[in-house]
Amino acid sequence: MARIAGADIPDDKKVEISLTYIYGIGPASAKQILETTQIRPETRVRDLAEHEVARLRETIESEYTIEGDLRREIAMNIKRLMDIGSYRGLRHRRGLPIRGQRSRTNSRTRKGPRRTIGRKGKK
Repeated sequence: MARIAGADIPDDKKVEISLTYIYGIGPASAKQILETTQIRPETRVRDLAEHEVARLRETIESEYTIEGDLRREIAMNIKRLMDIGSYRGLRHRRGLPIRGQRSRTNSRTRKGPRRTIGRKGKK
């Protein structure tokens, strides 16, 4: 396995797909990286020469915010929203959908499993 930016990328996949295993790099940015480094997207990671891997590593580290830095940046943005008391920050704090989705029903992913509030027994 090649190690780029602190993440292991699989050897048996094409370079274009393998790069998407790095947090912060999707299909579009993977294509762009391969264009700038002039590496063919169909090449398997195991077939890359050491200088090509070094070129990939150098391009990614210089031009992209990835992995730990990106996670930290996103967490700080959310924390800032919560600190200033914005609507989006309140939704984050309460664990509800942030972008205006319906929450009376649905949104179980965000809210977690249903919790029964109370039930009257037989008299």
